[in-house]
Amino acid sequence: MHALSMLFQTSGLFALTPGMVVMWIIGLVLIYLAIAKSYEPLLLLPIGFGIILVNLPLAGLMTPHEGLLWKFYQYGIHWEIIPPVIFLGLGALTDFGPLIANPRLIFLGAGAQAGVYVTFFAAQVLGFDLQEAATIGIIGGADGPTTIFLAANLAPQLLGVCAVAAYSYMALVPIIQPPVMKLLTSESERKIRMKKGRKVTRLEKLLFPIVSTFVIILLVPASAPLISMFMLGNLFRESGVVERLNKTAQNELMNIVTIFLGVPVGATMNAENFLRPQVIFVFFLGLFAFVIATMTGILLAKLMNLLSKNKINPLLGAAGVSAVPMAARVVHKVGMEADKKNYLLMYAMGPNVAGVIGTVIAAGIFLTLLGG
Repeated sequence: MHALSMLFQTSGLFALTPGMVVMWIIGLVLIYLAIAKSYEPLLLLPIGFGIILVNLPLAGLMTPHEGLLWKFYQYGIHWEIIPPVIFLGLGALTDFGPLIANPRLIFLGAGAQAGVYVTFFAAQVLGFDLQEAATIGIIGGADGPTTIFLAANLAPQLLGVCAVAAYSYMALVPIIQPPVMKLLTSESERKIRMKKGRKVTRLEKLLFPIVSTFVIILLVPASAPLISMFMLGNLFRESGVVERLNKTAQNELMNIVTIFLGVPVGATMNAENFLRPQVIFVFFLGLFAFVIATMTGILLAKLMNLLSKNKINPLLGAAGVSAVPMAARVVHKVGMEADKKNYLLMYAMGPNVAGVIGTVIAAGIFLTLLGG
């Protein structure tokens, strides 16, 4: 009888707090959105379950040096292993052909990064320190792995909430971007048809990841972990001689590291860290960053049209956020609403992949200046 009493008293029931219950609800909501609404299910589902696990009292899954999820976090995320491996898979999935065929589209990917820097300053005004402001600002790039990579280095206490914000807004691209795109463009602008791009040679596709690696890492060395793996994955794809490695990077490896990314990210969101007024500001600022990035990309395309005879459909500027390929698909969809024969998808992939590179460079700059 005494043993049963001891077992009952040492159960998690007596250590349960209202905050933990609130976090259970948040975790269940994310799981619901992943399953019922298909909002970034590959990440939101394990993140949601990780939130539940870390808020189960006395389970000890995030106990330093001992907890299972702590080990996933420490050796996978803190040691900067999992985000670069995900970039290896992204590189293997990426076709740089549209960007090579029309190099000026890279400016749209760069222009969209204004959302990152504007939000960085806005976050400081709201009281966040420099490291936290940089981590929040990078949400504007709509690039989950890069957000996680930077948060793990600069503001681990915000890693979970920033990751959820980034992936949530990636999932909501079809809802957030179209009103902004239509507000800033006329119907005639949305009907602009892009001039057919030239054919890209195999040699150009082979040289692009190699040359990009040299240039970007020499200029921003702190970007090396992500850029190196991104370009290596693309070299797997374009070489044509390592198909097994290419398929593994795209599928099996990508799926495995996604599991070991999502659960520990969710496990950083215990009630003590998450249930703070600042968290609301993070989600608001993340949305602000994403909207500003969309706006600046479109406005830069309109500016380029004033200076060029070869017009760009300004909708392509919205693809400068690095939510690949969701943002490109949304651009294509909005364009077709104005002209059913206007196929913008392949053109939109140019600024889309440029946005990925731009966000990584922005993260590298923040890490260089603020990493200490």
